[in-house]
Amino acid sequence: MIITQSPASRLASHAILTTGAIVMVFPFLWMLLASLTPQSEIFSGSLLPVPTLSGAIDNYGNALSAIPLLRFMGNGIVVCFAILVLQIAVAIPCGYALAKLSFPGRPILLGAVLVGLLVPVQIPTIPIYIALAKSGLLNSYAALVLPWIISVFAIFLFRQFFVTFPDEVLDAARLDGFSELSIAWRIMLPAAWPAVASFSIFSLVAHWNDLYWPLVVTTNPDMMTPSLGIAYFRQAGEGAGNVGALMAGGVLVTAPLVGLFLLMQKHFIRGLVLVRH
Repeated sequence: MIITQSPASRLASHAILTTGAIVMVFPFLWMLLASLTPQSEIFSGSLLPVPTLSGAIDNYGNALSAIPLLRFMGNGIVVCFAILVLQIAVAIPCGYALAKLSFPGRPILLGAVLVGLLVPVQIPTIPIYIALAKSGLLNSYAALVLPWIISVFAIFLFRQFFVTFPDEVLDAARLDGFSELSIAWRIMLPAAWPAVASFSIFSLVAHWNDLYWPLVVTTNPDMMTPSLGIAYFRQAGEGAGNVGALMAGGVLVTAPLVGLFLLMQKHFIRGLVLVRH
């Protein structure tokens, strides 16, 4: 049954969506304009700061020179992509097994995955921290990456996607001599690119913006990730108290995520739709 909206209802829907969009975009717009405005004029009384060329040069120059921001962003790229690759390497065979293979204990394992979705990340922090400290891995890429290589969200997402995959194709592959692991990597993975794209955005955004875990395992500025680097800049860097420079740092740290989403938004939406069905 097709439900048609009246013009008044459609207008009200658009008004609500437009208002919500403005409310969500306004903080980012203010951050961008403040990053282009001299420090002395950011809080001059107007709702939106008025950008100037000199303000932009001062703020972005300060953000790039007061702290090793590019180093922080490089650390973020290494950590995020290492986590993403390892998460997919674990989640693809696990999701395939839970979706398509019959073995004792499968319902229990699936239930454990669902329970894992409900456990806050703060719960296992202390035992993981102690294990990393005793292994001498604090202040290293390993400390930032290893705790995240098993993602129950990724396993559940790929399992939901693989459930809809035709069994006839898998049976034909088995007749051709494919092992179950070969089926997972050579047949299921290429078919799951929309789900991979969707999960990649979730994972990259979550770990690029993560402040909690880097704050726990990192005290060396050379190993800080972007979010922790901005917090370090605010509290201890030469730009402490310089709102314009802080906003410039925020723009530089946020820009890669915005670009990534704009580049992959079509695959992201398609992946979510396919998983939903």
